[in-house]
Formats: sequence, structure tokens, C-alpha cells
Amino acid sequence: MDRIRIRGGRPLSGEIGIGGAKNAALPVMAAAMLTDERLLLSNVPRLADIQTMGLLLAQHGLAVEPVGNDGRTLSLGGTITNTEAPYDIVRKMRASALVLGPLLARTGEARVSMPGGCSIGARPIDLHLKGLEQMGATFRLDGGYIDGRVTGRLRGATIVFPFVSVGATENLLMAASLADGRTVLANAAREPEIGDLARCLNAMGARIEGIDSDRLTVEGVACLHGASHAIIADRIETGTYACAAAITGGEVMLNNARLDHLGATIRILREAGVEIDERPGGLRVRRLNGLHGADVMTEPYPGFPTDMQAQFMALMAVSDGAAMVTETIFENRFMHVSELNRMGARINVHGASAIVRGVSALSGAPVMATDLRASVSLIVAGLAARGETVVNRVYHLDRGYEALEQKLAACGADIERLSG
Repeated sequence: MDRIRIRGGRPLSGEIGIGGAKNAALPVMAAAMLTDERLLLSNVPRLADIQTMGLLLAQHGLAVEPVGNDGRTLSLGGTITNTEAPYDIVRKMRASALVLGPLLARTGEARVSMPGGCSIGARPIDLHLKGLEQMGATFRLDGGYIDGRVTGRLRGATIVFPFVSVGATENLLMAASLADGRTVLANAAREPEIGDLARCLNAMGARIEGIDSDRLTVEGVACLHGASHAIIADRIETGTYACAAAITGGEVMLNNARLDHLGATIRILREAGVEIDERPGGLRVRRLNGLHGADVMTEPYPGFPTDMQAQFMALMAVSDGAAMVTETIFENRFMHVSELNRMGARINVHGASAIVRGVSALSGAPVMATDLRASVSLIVAGLAARGETVVNRVYHLDRGYEALEQKLAACGADIERLSG
């Protein structure tokens, strides 16, 4: 099993290209099921989760073909020939549940395994099912599978989410595009990735208004057509490398990064002493002085993202002062704390909050990754630690970060992947 070895203490200096957002690419790929025509996607990241979604779509009958030599442009399309999303594929990635809405909208039936993915807490799909039920679908649970049916077309409905859900918003947005009549999604998630999906759907002929707001109105159409769409830059990758530059006291240019998609991340990082400036083609990140403790609470966008919590905690571990990190999205997302503490961090967890008391330096140690963002938080910590850090079980990283060790090494980090 692969490991990553880091010898810390080197300030990062150089340029890092920010790739397409995984969390935007996955629902847009699922949207290819809404038409028999071809959907051409560019700026697609080369990640394990993208491969998994490609396998799932192929299972349903779609052709997923690379265009060009870099693997970042995909052509998707074809007729749905199978409405079952099997356990062997779905267990690898929770985003697999995003095929549920498109399958019901196109074929009137779906059999989807209950989703899997990282062990960071429960991510129930109850809101997906309740919303689709309001649109006329019926469901039953059978042997770990969700069996869904709808007679005729889905029907437009006004759906008020009791709490913000990115996945439910995406699933219902796709389903509503082909529903009969108007659908209103109230208290909808506002993440940039949802706006990206909505713009792709509109390019395919959907009629969606209120994009980037918490109230989406969809006038259903009879059919969608093919389109070309470029995936937005990954705001979580942007924030991760910003933390990496800051924790090492370096200066990095993040090419293709977008300031307008960072939400509260930009404010919190600046409060912690990180300088982030817009430059032509991206963002320049550097730390001029010391890091300062800054409290943060994870919230739906534009609040601070849960996917940045672990990386920010690593940053706070070497800050001047103390910080409180409160997790409100997932109940089991502090598994990286014990590993950071092995490296000399002083972090105490109290329920949904962690108190981080900054130390002057971390020490390299063997550590174990538990999920995608926890994995990269240990990489970030290792970049600043004295001595050698070995991060085990890094297969999680390949789900969400393309060529991470190469990008960091190009900026001066002493980092390498060890096989076996």
C-alpha cells in the first residue's frame, strides 16, 4: 500500500496549477444521463472518484471517452440500458447516489445501492428521497438497495429543504429539469459546484433561474440536448495549497484559482495571518509574519467548508495562540486529531469542537490517513514538521488530489510517494 514520505521545513516557492473541481465534475457527469446526445466536458480532474463515476455511467449504458491526450476532456453520452447502480461501484463513493434523480427522470425507475465513501459520519439521503417523493416517485428499501419508481413523468413541486444539502439539491435539480411543470427548491445549497451544474444543465436546454441563490426555480422541459461545458476550478484544492504555503512560510502562485468561490475561507485565512491577493490568472498566497489563532465553525457555503476543516486545523497547530474549530456538518470528522497530536500538536476535542493550542514546531512521525481531507491535513502538517513524516493509507488522497506530491515537489517540498 502506498505511503508518502515528507521531510519538512522547506518553504514552498513557485506555482501550482489548480485543477477542475471534483465536486463539480461528479454531478455534471451524472447530468449526462439526462440526454441521449453527447456532453463534452473540459477541465475534468484526473482522480479516482472521476474514474469511479465513469465506471458507474458505463454500467448504465453511457459511453465515457477521453478526448485528446491529457485525460482532462471527456465525451459522455448514450442510451440508458441498465437502471441498477450496483453495490460494488457505489460503495466506493457516496456521490454515486447522484444517478438516482437522472434515472427516475429518464426511465421512470432506478435501483441504487445505498452509498458508501469516507468514514466521516452519516450522510443520509433521506432528503433526496423525500424530495423525489414530492415529485411523484415511490421508494422501497430492498436488500441494501433503494428501488424507485414513477408512473409517467416526475411532476414539479415546491420542495423546502429542512436543512441545506448539497447532494439533495443536485439530485433534485437534475430530476426537475425533465419534470412536468415547475419545481421550486427552497433553502437550496449555494455551493459554486451547484451553480456549475445549473449552468451546464441550462446549456443542455434546461430552464433554471435563481442560480447561486438559495431558491432555485426550474421549468421542466420534455428533453435535453448535448452541450459543451468547462468544470470550474477546485476551491478546496485552492484552500489546501494556501494552507500548505502558509504553514511553511512560503509564497506560492495558485494558477486558475478563483477568489470569488472561496467564501469564508478567504476571510478566515487572512484573519490567521495569510496574505492572499488576486493576480492575473490566479491567486498569490504568502505568509509575511507569524500565524495567529483564529476560531472557525464549518457551515454551508458561503460559510467555512467542512472540507477545509482538517487542513485549517493543521495550520492552527503551529499558530501563535489558540483556536477553536467547531464541526457542524459531519459528526465524525475529527479523526485526524489523534494523528496530528502524534506529531506534537496540542489539540483537545470536546464534543463537536476542538481546541487547538499552537506549538512552536511539529515533529515528523508515522501517521495514518483516515479519509480524504484528513489525509491532506497530515501532508500539510508534515511540510512544516521537523524531521520525517510518513503518511500511510494515502489511497484516500487519490480520490481528491491530482499529482499532489509532484505539485508540492515542484515548489521545493521534499516529498515522495513510496510503493509497497
